[in-house]
Amino acid sequence: MKPAYRGIAVALTQCLIVLSVAGKYEFDRVRLPRVWAKAAPVDPNLPVRGRYVSLRLEVSGQEPGANDYWRCARLSIQNGRLVATPVAPGTALMISRSQNQTWALTEPVAFFIPEHIPDPSRRAPDEELWVEVSLPKNGPPRLLRLGVKKNGVLTPLDLP
Repeated sequence: MKPAYRGIAVALTQCLIVLSVAGKYEFDRVRLPRVWAKAAPVDPNLPVRGRYVSLRLEVSGQEPGANDYWRCARLSIQNGRLVATPVAPGTALMISRSQNQTWALTEPVAFFIPEHIPDPSRRAPDEELWVEVSLPKNGPPRLLRLGVKKNGVLTPLDLP
């Protein structure tokens, strides 16, 4: 086989791999359950990843005990809310209690944004940042889009 044909074969193989991953995520986006969750911006410290907003997602769950500051939990959707159910340690995502006594995912998730738009995580005091997520069977939620809640009305942001 000539080197040019081998190069074309490798390029086609790489294109097929990228298209299969994109197809899987698009299929998951349609198939997986979705929910809006309140998000709190976190100062990201990974400058090499590009422009993104790092978010901690708040979850509903059981009331914390006096010494409960973190626990393992599995996420689900119940009554239109992102809910964390405690499970055995080491088997699921970690959640922790914040200063305002709400539960949130311990590991922040990244939402990538275009360079030419202002940072959507900087909101007025009367606005809350929300994110629509889909829940895969395993792993962290996948972020779909951002929204702002003001006066009880959730409006998705129109990001390119």
